[in-house]
Amino acid sequence: MSYIQTIDLKKTYGRAAGAVNAVAGVNIRIEKGEFTAVIGASGSGKSTLLHLLGGLDKPTAGKVMVDGENIYDLSLSELCVYRRRHFGFVFQFFNLVPILTVEENIMLPVLMDGKKPDRNHLERLIDALGLEDKRHTLPSKLSGGQQQRVAIARALAAKPSIVYADEPTGSLDSKTGEDILQVLQNMADEFKQTMVIVTHDPRVASKCRRIIEMSDGTIVSDTGGGADEN
Repeated sequence: MSYIQTIDLKKTYGRAAGAVNAVAGVNIRIEKGEFTAVIGASGSGKSTLLHLLGGLDKPTAGKVMVDGENIYDLSLSELCVYRRRHFGFVFQFFNLVPILTVEENIMLPVLMDGKKPDRNHLERLIDALGLEDKRHTLPSKLSGGQQQRVAIARALAAKPSIVYADEPTGSLDSKTGEDILQVLQNMADEFKQTMVIVTHDPRVASKCRRIIEMSDGTIVSDTGGGADEN
């Protein structure tokens, strides 16, 4: 049994002649611990697929199975708790809380779950992502690249079993981007995390162990061989 599996997954926006099939019957399997890139042109459906995998956008049809359970069989409140406990998200536009400091933003997922932060893990993330001198700074005082690094640290803070990242290096220079990818790989290896990264950058994709390419809402290639026939 695959750790993540989609079954005839579909997401349609609009109706009749104006309908857009953002995800058109996708069937993929991702194994536990895989480091996967999802690539494709703008509008190919890759970000929509990521949101469906992460329980952020309800599918029009189909299933998203995680460890044998269809996450969309859960109630909204149950799904919210499930996401918080099992998934880490790196959003393309960061989604940092403006009134919280860097350190507070990073710890937020852990605190929201009523748990005590692992200070050693927190310090390690802050150090690895070069945020030592920004820990008490508000997001408005950070550059785009610094906000991106905070978003990545926040996604990793609770040691989630799955990390979904939408363009995690999009605001970073090439050298910093490579360093961040190495951090993600190290964390994935250490904590046996499954990582799914949406990117348009072939350099980022080349660092991943599996590459899934989308076009017009469908899978057109999969170097890992984990896609079923659509």
